[in-house]
Amino acid sequence: MPELPEVETVRRGLAPVMEGAVIARAQVNRPDLRWPLPERMAARLSGVRVLRLWRRSKYILADLDSGETLIVHLGMSGRMTVSGDPLGRFLRDHPRHDRHDHVVLELENGARITFNDPRRFGMMDLVATDAVEGHRLLAGLGPEPLGNGFSESWLAGALRGRRAPIKTALLDQGIVAGLGNIYVCESLFRAGISPRRQAGRISHARLARLVTAIREVLQEAIRAGGSSLRDFRQADGELGYFQHAFDVYGREGAPCRRPGCPGVIARIRQSGRSTFLCPHCQR
Repeated sequence: MPELPEVETVRRGLAPVMEGAVIARAQVNRPDLRWPLPERMAARLSGVRVLRLWRRSKYILADLDSGETLIVHLGMSGRMTVSGDPLGRFLRDHPRHDRHDHVVLELENGARITFNDPRRFGMMDLVATDAVEGHRLLAGLGPEPLGNGFSESWLAGALRGRRAPIKTALLDQGIVAGLGNIYVCESLFRAGISPRRQAGRISHARLARLVTAIREVLQEAIRAGGSSLRDFRQADGELGYFQHAFDVYGREGAPCRRPGCPGVIARIRQSGRSTFLCPHCQR
């Protein structure tokens, strides 16, 4: 499932084309994705102007001049791609219709935004813009890891008394928003912290290193266009390439990349998910 860097990469690819543009026509090809789509969705999106495109956690949000905000989650296989871009950045003709093209937005500037989702685990919703922060999917989210609200002191307070492993705690979207399995594994490696370590018993010094590691890993992944392991594509249809820089994720049995470390990358199971680590240098 796309994590923060992948979603931010898509948002950045869509923003130059969508922000300020009018949706001439919205086409909704089915009544539901993961959940039912909003009532009269095509009519509510047609003829409105996109004021702002932003991200919260793993969600893309489009503020509209109708006073509503479109909330989009890509799910496991969802893609939002641009064709016919008048800015000349994508150089792609409009593709032929695909049976998994569930929502298509035709913009007045000639661009087309296509939401394609073979597995249909994605979602879309429309909510009043002034109530968006209270939406059931957004209300309980923790701070953005690249924002000022995420710090060593915040993390120490959020983890205080928690007996769960730090890997499990960091996947809790109420502690920090947008992190998933890949980037938690990579951040814990970079900070030298074992994913098995009890979350509430990590020192402030180590939490400070962890906060720095999380920020660095996410920023590097965004610059690389995210990670493409199976379905993810950027808004121009291209692959991300941060997967080539993974230190631990998916590298079971490979040598640790930390200079001088004799360790070998291992894979363990935590809360039903694979965790990758170097047992030698992550303590």
